[in-house]
Amino acid sequence: MTERPPVLSVRGLSVRFLVPGGGPVAAVTDAHFDVVPGECLALIGESGCGKSVLASALLGLLPANAQTAGRALLGDLDLLAADERTLARTVRGRRIGLIPQSPAAHLTPVRTIRAQTEETVAALTGVRGRASLRAAAEKAAARAAFPEDHLDRYPHELSGGLAQRAATALALVGDAPLLLADEPTTGLDRDLVDHTVDELRRHVDAPGGPDDGTGEGRALLMITHDLAAAERVADRVAVMYAGRIVELTDAKAFFGTPGPHHPYSRGLLNALPDRDFTPIPGMPPELGALPDGCAFAPRCDRATATCVTLPPLTASVACHHPVPVEALEDVRA
Repeated sequence: MTERPPVLSVRGLSVRFLVPGGGPVAAVTDAHFDVVPGECLALIGESGCGKSVLASALLGLLPANAQTAGRALLGDLDLLAADERTLARTVRGRRIGLIPQSPAAHLTPVRTIRAQTEETVAALTGVRGRASLRAAAEKAAARAAFPEDHLDRYPHELSGGLAQRAATALALVGDAPLLLADEPTTGLDRDLVDHTVDELRRHVDAPGGPDDGTGEGRALLMITHDLAAAERVADRVAVMYAGRIVELTDAKAFFGTPGPHHPYSRGLLNALPDRDFTPIPGMPPELGALPDGCAFAPRCDRATATCVTLPPLTASVACHHPVPVEALEDVRA
């Protein structure tokens, strides 16, 4: 069987913020990954590690003081080189659906959720007629578990969880080839978290997805702090620390056996309440003052003098002293 090309292919993506009176802030450094049709890639890591900046770079939503490098290919379109007109008219909503990290800030404050949903349906699907638009808006709301009797409310009348569900409904309308979900479960209780990620999974698994030149099928890039949600839907996991991807591996192996190999990834899992409930000691480094070597070394119990040099991402992990399979099995014994 011929392997289909990726929906999204990222090579060497870096983002630097130029700060007046200071040096550049290295928010994302040399990110490499693919997202293939039918796949959910979960991007995880502590707050401030660069996950949301990476998402903003893909959609051309970075501030004016940002500089990008590398490539991010959506089919034959390099998102990093595309102009605003192209991104606005052909990418956002149509080829990439976004569930934003701060949904309340993305909803139009002077229009009801129904009006915004119907407008999105008309723009992305071609549905016309008052009754048809109304029915389509209600169907979109149901996919995101947004209550129908709240559709005529304004954004300021919604709780954070309801705003999150409204944003999810809008993102799903176009059935875009790539869905980019930035903390899609924020403000939701556990049952709604499960409903939301299951709906995102259904979006990816739907047969006969749109063909944008990369082959049939859809894909999901989910940025999340919720490791339980990631475990529920992800096929692969990318772990980011201090702007770099330090581990990229199969989700079943990551959450099960043999487990993660990077000491930071292992620390993330060990901090969960249903595991060791042991926090990672120390704090992440400032992105404007990163060390030349491994940024995790000051917090790592496996660090040696070798760690003063930067470890490359080889195979699935960027670490001079990855946790061997035998050690992981001993921990679980």
